Amino acid sequence: MTLALLAVLALAPTVCIDPGHPSENGSGAKGKTLTEVSVAWDVATRVRDLLQAEGVRVVMTKGSRDEKVTNKRRAEIANEAKADLMLRLHCDAASSHGFSVYYPAQTGKVGGVTGPAKSVLASSERAAKTFHAVFAAALKGILSDRGLHTDAATSIGGKQGALSGSIHSKVPVLLVEMFVLTNAQDEAYAATKEGLDTMAAALVRATLAVVRL
Repeated sequence: MTLALLAVLALAPTVCIDPGHPSENGSGAKGKTLTEVSVAWDVATRVRDLLQAEGVRVVMTKGSRDEKVTNKRRAEIANEAKADLMLRLHCDAASSHGFSVYYPAQTGKVGGVTGPAKSVLASSERAAKTFHAVFAAALKGILSDRGLHTDAATSIGGKQGALSGSIHSKVPVLLVEMFVLTNAQDEAYAATKEGLDTMAAALVRATLAVVRL
């Protein structure tokens, strides 16, 4: 490997992609035919390939679709990689439909650990606002925008103050609920190659907007 190539790699941003579930919180949402585990993995591998083609260093929190990894370990993988962004990919079960983005806005506590640090809260908020604006623009007219929210708006985050993956994170972190699998329209779109490719492309565009600032 040449010195020039090493220099390029050293300057390349690092993104940690975290395909949601299975974890200590179970296997996630399920539609009539799709599971959160399968959709998150299918999108994550597409995002990985597209980001790598853009010269981004990518670290995955799982080596295979069904590998069980705790949320603490997922955060540790991003921390160890010194990621410029930890992108957590999930699917929702809700009465509404479309996508939403979440970020930690306050410290929380889980397993005796309090976090994230104020610097991570600030960097996550900046990343989330940039990400959501670009992401929503890319999916306008395709999927409904359910908005940008803090971790406290989630069931687990509301109890802990922040999501477990955020509490343990030492790098900017955000979570994307890509589809509502309990909604027939969302699930049907997520079941198509077009739906998966479109979601991956939107995630990549938003991620690049964050890590190339």
